[in-house]
Amino acid sequence: MSSPPPDPDPMNSDQIREDLCEVGRRVFQHGWVASNDGNFSVRLGSNEFLVTPTGVSKGFMKPEMMVRVDIEGNSIDGKGQVSSEWKMHRISYQKREDIGAIVHTHCPHATAFSVAGLALDQAVLPEQIYTLGAIPLAPYGQPGTHDLYQGMLPYIEKSNAFLLKNHGVVTYGKDLWEAFFSHEALEHAARIQILARQVGKVETLKREQVDALHRARTEAGLDPHWIDCRCDDDD
Repeated sequence: MSSPPPDPDPMNSDQIREDLCEVGRRVFQHGWVASNDGNFSVRLGSNEFLVTPTGVSKGFMKPEMMVRVDIEGNSIDGKGQVSSEWKMHRISYQKREDIGAIVHTHCPHATAFSVAGLALDQAVLPEQIYTLGAIPLAPYGQPGTHDLYQGMLPYIEKSNAFLLKNHGVVTYGKDLWEAFFSHEALEHAARIQILARQVGKVETLKREQVDALHRARTEAGLDPHWIDCRCDDDD
């Protein structure tokens, strides 16, 4: 397991709140959420995290709306109401100490794969293979319920990104910006694959090419939470 991120300095919590609002604006401008969809969080030490409020458009959040909660979901401060999916964040932080932030949206191209029952696991783009690896598909669970969190469990410790069937996307990062940019890369890869399917047959890289990328990322010391991609020439 990679090392846990350093505990954010409480004196910098104002900056974290500002960053959550900025990510909210970008997510809204990208069209990854509609209405009040989506939620993000940042870990504050081992027993607390800041999470976006429920019932507020992510493009119009204010720093004082961010809710600081403990590991039991009790609100410590913040003017907003805690997201109904806060347990999705808690279980992720509990399972992996190296996760420093989480971004969850309904970005349309990646979510389209989840609605079609497809993982983003073909070895198509070297950038995706090198950084994120295959993006698995977690089974459907009603948002905000125990079933959702149970469906996530097999993937939390294997990958930094996964699809939620008929729901959306989750990405992890050592900080909020890493989680956001992984989200951006995932949605970009999904869009390219959808466009490629409209043009013709999607052709994957060869197994030896994928193995070379895997060796390169290992030698570079990248995050080990990575799932291998499928190739057309796999046995």
